[in-house]
Amino acid sequence: MTLPALLASAEIPPFQGVHAATSAPELSWSGLLLLLPLASMVLCALMAMSRTRTKLPAIVTSVSFLGMFVTVLGLAFRVGDTPVVVHLFEWINFGWTAATPGPERAGEELWRSITANVGFYVDSLTIFWMLFVTGLGTLIAVYASEYMEQDRGVSYSRFFFGMSLFLLSMSALVMADNLVLLYLGWEGVGLASYLLIGYYYKKPAAVAAAKKAFIMNRIGDAGLALGIFLTWVNYGTVEYAPLFAALSDPPSGSGSWIPAAIPFCLMLGAFGKSAQGPLFTWLPDAMEGPTPVSALIHAATMVTAGVYLIARTFPLFAAHPDSLEVVAWIGGGTAFLAATIALAQHDIKRVFAYSTLSQLGYMFLGLGAVSTFGAAYHVFTHAFFKAALFLTAGAVMHGFAGQLDLRKLSGLRHLPGWKIVSWAMFVGCLWLSAFPFTSANFSKDAILEAAFIMDTPSYRFLGWLGLFTAALTAYYSFRVWFRVCCGPVSYSPGEEDHGSDDHHGHDHGSPGGAVRDHAHEPATSAHHGDGHGGGFHPHAPRLAMNLPIILIALGAVLSGIPAYQKLAGGENWAQQMVLHSSAYQGSAMPLAHGDAAVEHVAHPTVLGMNPHLAMMVIGGVAGVLGIAIAWWFHLANRQAAANLRSSLLASPATRWLPILLERKWFVDEIYHAIFGVPAWIASHLLHWFDRHVIDGLLVNGVGRIPPFLGRVFQPLYSGRLQGYAVTMSISVGVILLWALWAWIVGEAPR
Repeated sequence: MTLPALLASAEIPPFQGVHAATSAPELSWSGLLLLLPLASMVLCALMAMSRTRTKLPAIVTSVSFLGMFVTVLGLAFRVGDTPVVVHLFEWINFGWTAATPGPERAGEELWRSITANVGFYVDSLTIFWMLFVTGLGTLIAVYASEYMEQDRGVSYSRFFFGMSLFLLSMSALVMADNLVLLYLGWEGVGLASYLLIGYYYKKPAAVAAAKKAFIMNRIGDAGLALGIFLTWVNYGTVEYAPLFAALSDPPSGSGSWIPAAIPFCLMLGAFGKSAQGPLFTWLPDAMEGPTPVSALIHAATMVTAGVYLIARTFPLFAAHPDSLEVVAWIGGGTAFLAATIALAQHDIKRVFAYSTLSQLGYMFLGLGAVSTFGAAYHVFTHAFFKAALFLTAGAVMHGFAGQLDLRKLSGLRHLPGWKIVSWAMFVGCLWLSAFPFTSANFSKDAILEAAFIMDTPSYRFLGWLGLFTAALTAYYSFRVWFRVCCGPVSYSPGEEDHGSDDHHGHDHGSPGGAVRDHAHEPATSAHHGDGHGGGFHPHAPRLAMNLPIILIALGAVLSGIPAYQKLAGGENWAQQMVLHSSAYQGSAMPLAHGDAAVEHVAHPTVLGMNPHLAMMVIGGVAGVLGIAIAWWFHLANRQAAANLRSSLLASPATRWLPILLERKWFVDEIYHAIFGVPAWIASHLLHWFDRHVIDGLLVNGVGRIPPFLGRVFQPLYSGRLQGYAVTMSISVGVILLWALWAWIVGEAPR
């Protein structure tokens, strides 16, 4: 089934599923979603100025985030299926007259205006997103209160200032009733990300990672800005309610290239913020920031902003199905590429970072396969299990002096105080593997099922690629858990002695690249029980870290409730929330075979089975197989992994494979060669040109003319009378010679 056919197969005509929004001034209290984090920012700034050395910044931030969560819950109970617009205050509202284009209407004037106020567009998609953004934000802020405690003082306040800035910006992005306010929030989360990645500003790797994220996101942001401008040019508005109303009629520029260009510009912005396709390399480096930042911003919330953007503006994409196929290919390709890189990484946070890239790729594949429900539900499930994984990795880093090399840690679940961390990591890995009947299994299957339902060669290829990627995901997920949490107790501390340095307490990351070439050999230099050098003892996390880990892992388990209700014959409330939003056109994809909304559509088969059953069977087998292989190589027979790598490196036909994966497909090196080196050469050439041509020849050269002339005529002004007489004589002689020459040629002076 082609994209246009699938979009036309719904019971409702295109663009009529977005209900007209109504004004709701009585919900103006929802402005607390901006006011609370703004107040937290101001208070954290004041505490930084006063050099507060208590945990007060964490308390203020956590309370403000909790207030935001309660506010969203209040909206959830007040807003039904019809979206509402909550006007807070005017921001941009002006108009002007312009000449009407076209000779047939010459002399007429056209009234143009743009309105972009500070207001909220509240529908079920808004609430769906804000529930996990604010809920996870609250729990991770509590976790960070202990994790960052060694930095208490100015840095502690600065950290929570950045977290508050992020929640403020994310609220503006998701709640905005227009694309301009969304863009303001979009830039705000980028700024917060830059500040928090570079939190350890004395560490060169952190500074470089922050700049890399900032610069690469500018590429995507330029596309988003252009898309917003073209939307206004073509539809005359940037507000969602009138935009969706305009899309219910044939676009005013139906014969123009502009409507077709809009979704491609918007997807460029989405790819930049969500680190997809060629713009993915900034996200793994962002792990240089503190682990709570990695959990909240670079795993659960900000990086899903691109998914939200496409889901929110899905009618613009559905009007031009070719754009959706591009989204699907970029997503599917990134999912596979990132999964292969994760296979060969040894830094636990880097493994989880590449898994985030891969799971984001699944979400974009879902959007491109017209399963906005599958994409949104996978965002929801992924937010919980990935946050749990990052927080457990942070607990390990916090307790083992910055150690994150999975080859130097073993048997953590046998250590006193580490069972909560170990089993929460197990839950995260099991869900990341999309083990049968986990919530992630249902959300991933909805995406892959949609790809197979398309029944075109390209989408079927992406479906099989997604299944293969699922097997890789299960393998690298449990590679971490079997290595770190199982086996004999064995560990080595990291390079930081936690607490010995007030500024760089615990989150430098493992020594990037400074790892041995032997990929999986046992940690022979590790120490057992009595510690490193006779003095190191890992300290287990306390309640402020353990409680959020427990609650988020529990949230990962409970996120499957909508799918379980569907299996029991009820309604999937997550699917219903997407159905009553602007992303409705992809919400009717079946979660179970036989959904009434798509019963009349002839579905293709996969290996003789309907797509839903095939995903359950093939996807389940892929996940279990990946876990089994990880168990053999990283628990039952750990030496086999080192032997396999040695065998691959020994053969000229296969040695490229481990090298390619360990060097991350040489993407950074390729970018450096294509962009970095030419930019370096151009900068030096321009510097030479500026120094020697602009400054040396033009500026300084012109400036040297008066001194040069002064030195030439300087001997004539020696102060001697006879010298002045000679000068006057020569001058008179020159004038007479000129007059004589002019008279000879017939142009005597007048």
